[in-house]
Amino acid sequence: MCSGSFAKCLGISLMPLSIVCVLCNILLFFPGGKSVDSDHITEEVWYFGGILGSGVLMIFPALVFLGLKNNDCCGCCGNESCGRRFAMLSSILFAAVGVAGAGYSVIVSAVAINHGPVCLFRNNVTENIWGFPFSNGDYLSNKSSWETVCLEPTGVVSWHVSLFCVLLVMGLVQMALCAVQVVNGLLGCLCGSCCGGSDGAV
Repeated sequence: MCSGSFAKCLGISLMPLSIVCVLCNILLFFPGGKSVDSDHITEEVWYFGGILGSGVLMIFPALVFLGLKNNDCCGCCGNESCGRRFAMLSSILFAAVGVAGAGYSVIVSAVAINHGPVCLFRNNVTENIWGFPFSNGDYLSNKSSWETVCLEPTGVVSWHVSLFCVLLVMGLVQMALCAVQVVNGLLGCLCGSCCGGSDGAV
């Protein structure tokens, strides 16, 4: 397959993933599906891993990948092949931006899952307070404690874990797709637009 056509497929794949990540991040502002005070929203949600990292920063490489197939740059001194090779080389830089953005989202999601959500719970002096009742991910294997420990908002733990897990998986997929484009871009620079074919075809 031509490197430009393959890059377009990667761009098409990245777009819906970015939209899903943005939606997940927005939903995390409503723990348990409920509107709460900003102080009762998990801190990692405010880092905008899904909106900035896997969302906005992923849109740029996705658009670049989509445009590579139709790149008609005349290139160096009218040499079309040179122009297409330069376009493939530039796509590697945008792929690196995508990896960085998705990596940021993955790190934020992993930290959030480890810390657990902010919720109303009963502390050792039988007083209900807002805070982090879980730590170090020890709650993940004990689902029976999710509803008994967190009193409000209802279902906040499963909401928190599910959405951040989606962000984590989507971020890893995005990183993999951008890494594939790095290899594809290098092949496009070395072989031209189509390995084994005419440089002019994409």
